[in-house]
Amino acid sequence: MSRWAAALLSPILLPQAAWVIARAQRLPEAAGPRSGLTGTGPLLRLLIIGDSSAAGVGASTQDQALAGQLVQRLAASYTVDWHLIAKTGATTASTLAHLRGYAPVKADIAVLIHGVNDTTRLVPVDRFIANQSALLSLLNTQWHVPRVLFSAVPPVGHFPLLSRPLRSLLGRHATRLDHALRRAFSDAHVPFDMPMDTSLMAPDGFHPGPDIYRACAALLASRITQQPV
Repeated sequence: MSRWAAALLSPILLPQAAWVIARAQRLPEAAGPRSGLTGTGPLLRLLIIGDSSAAGVGASTQDQALAGQLVQRLAASYTVDWHLIAKTGATTASTLAHLRGYAPVKADIAVLIHGVNDTTRLVPVDRFIANQSALLSLLNTQWHVPRVLFSAVPPVGHFPLLSRPLRSLLGRHATRLDHALRRAFSDAHVPFDMPMDTSLMAPDGFHPGPDIYRACAALLASRITQQPV
């Protein structure tokens, strides 16, 4: 569906989108520490940055969320010094603005987790990629992070909370954003390379549950360990 079609359907889509965002933000972010030191082996300084999925919405604790499960996997091979910067509702642009006023964190690798909120706000593809590029530049040049990975834009078109035609519109836009992200950062893009089992999502039908976080953590850990720092 084009942006022109979306404009024509706006009397239907805008109330749906507002309801979705309000409902999806009811679940709390995962409880627990957002930094720590754990594991054995060479030191790996890990930075995780993103939106509600990075913050662990849909899991009770950070141990069950993406950050905790990723750290647990990496801790088998590394001493992981990790730091999580994430906020429900974050877009790439809002994260970029936040980090510009944030004291830099020393890291060997950063994992960026964005896209759902850029999707629900119908951020144009070129603006999304420009913001992602600016975020990469900030991390490389001002925070001196040598390696950055971009987690794929989630398959929003499969989220049970969404009804049609909103599901179709947002699903297609999420796919466009992810394809552009893969083209722009092919060597650093980590695809959502697994079946989408909606029964494993959080009760709100919009966020991952612990099992999906576990699978995503496995994909990210595999990419990180394939190219050791």
